[in-house]
Amino acid sequence: MIFHVLTLFPDMVRTALDSSILGRAAQKGLLQINAVNIRDFSDNIHNSVDDYTYGGGAGMLMQAQPVFDCCCSVQAGILERQKKPARVLYMSPQGRTFNQEMAKELALEEELILLCGHYEGIDVRALRAVRAEEVSVGDFVLTGGELPAMVIIDAVSRMIPGVLGNRESADTDSFMNGLLEYPQYSRPAVWNGEEVPPVLLSGDHAKVDIWRFEQSLAITKERRPDLYEKFVRDNPGLMEERRKRIERERRIEERRRRKKEKEIETAEVQKNNSSDRCDSDASGSHLPD
Repeated sequence: MIFHVLTLFPDMVRTALDSSILGRAAQKGLLQINAVNIRDFSDNIHNSVDDYTYGGGAGMLMQAQPVFDCCCSVQAGILERQKKPARVLYMSPQGRTFNQEMAKELALEEELILLCGHYEGIDVRALRAVRAEEVSVGDFVLTGGELPAMVIIDAVSRMIPGVLGNRESADTDSFMNGLLEYPQYSRPAVWNGEEVPPVLLSGDHAKVDIWRFEQSLAITKERRPDLYEKFVRDNPGLMEERRKRIERERRIEERRRRKKEKEIETAEVQKNNSSDRCDSDASGSHLPD
C-alpha cells in the first residue's frame, strides 16, 4: 500500500514513519510512504504557499493553486498505476471522526492521499477541486495535519497482512470486535505483590477466552458505555449465549456450594457421633463392679 502525504514538512513525516514496525514493513515492501512537499508546487521565487484570508482574521491560509497542483501531480502517477484516482483525505477537526472501522475500510485501498493543512488550513476551493474527504482524529486542534496523518497511517498499516508479526495481534486490539481490549500480563507471575489472574496460568484456552471477553465487556461498559450499548445491540445472539453461560455457571456453583455444605454437615454429624460414643465409653468404664 502506498501512502502519499502532501505536507509542508516532509522530513517530519519521513523521520517519524521510518522506524519500528512501519519502518520494517516499508523495508519488506509491504507499504510505502511518499512524503510530497507542497512548496515544490509554489509559483513564486520564495516558495511561499500561504496568504492572508479574505474578510480579515488572524493567521494565514494555504493557497489553493499549490495544493491543487501538488495533488494533481500525485494523482497523475496513481492513475497510471491503478487506472483510478485515489481517495484524498484532508486532516480537519471538522471531518468524519476516524475510528477502527474506518481504518479497516481504508486498508482495502491500494493508495491513499493524505493532505495536511497548516496555519489556518487550506483554501476551501482547493479542497472541493480535489474532492477531499475531511477526516478528524478527535475534538481538538493541532498546529498541522502531519500528526493526524501519521496516526491514520499507523492504524491503517496494522490492517495490512504481514505488517504485524502476528495477525492475531491486530485481531485482538481494542475496537476490533467493538470492545476495548482486556488487561494484559507478562512475566513475572507476581510483581509488586500483585499476581497474574490464575485463569491465565491454567492453560485452558477456552476459559482464558471467556475471561478476556468478560474483562473487555466490563472495561467497555465502565469506560465507554456508548460502545458497550452498541455492542449489546449489534450482538444479541452473543449476549444471549453469555447470559445462558453465566446461568449454567451459577447453577454449577450452587450445586458445588450445596455439596460442600452437605459434606461439612455430614462430617460434623460424624464428629459428634464419634464424640458421643467416646463419652459413652468413658462413662461406662467407671461403672462399679
